[in-house]
Order: sequence, then structure tokens, then C-alpha cells
Amino acid sequence: MSTPRIRLPRSAAPGEVIEVRTLIDHPMITGLSSPEPRDMLERFEVTVNGAFVFGYDFENGSSANPTFTFHLPLDETSDFVFTWTHEDGHTFVAEGQVRVG
Repeated sequence: MSTPRIRLPRSAAPGEVIEVRTLIDHPMITGLSSPEPRDMLERFEVTVNGAFVFGYDFENGSSANPTFTFHLPLDETSDFVFTWTHEDGHTFVAEGQVRVG
């Protein structure tokens, strides 16, 4: 089972640029160099207050336990939804909130 983890600050000042970190425990087996069957994530997306802000399509060269770090300015309290989609259609979701004020 894949386990998503996120790191967000609890709060931020208006206009502050925050650091967002994500990690998901996943083997990312391509099936090219091992006898194990293919087991790959296909897509990672982040939305903030329902708006798309970041996306990534995984390829065969993606490493196990993929991690992402990016920075984002916030002007209002924001709800984050992080979605990892496996190539078999299963999704793994993590959510968080940053209060701005």
C-alpha cells in the first residue's frame, strides 16, 4: 500500500511564499530490469482551493518513493489536495490546509 505524506506550514502571512513537500512510499517498478510485474504511478497533481497548481507525469525513469518540493505564494487561507494516480486507476489522496492571516 502506498502511503502519501505532505509537509505544509500551519500558517503564513499574506503574500508569503511557502514551501510544500510531498513524498509517497511506492516502489515504482518498471518491470524492465526485474522479474517483478510493473507497478508504477502515472500522475501527481496538486490543487489549491480547487484550482490546479502543479502536475507531473511519471515516466519509466522515475525513482522509488517519489518526492516533490515546490514553493507557492499564498494570499488567503488555502485548502490543498494532493492526488497520486496509479496506472491501474487507483488514487492516493492527502489533504492539508494553510491558514493565512
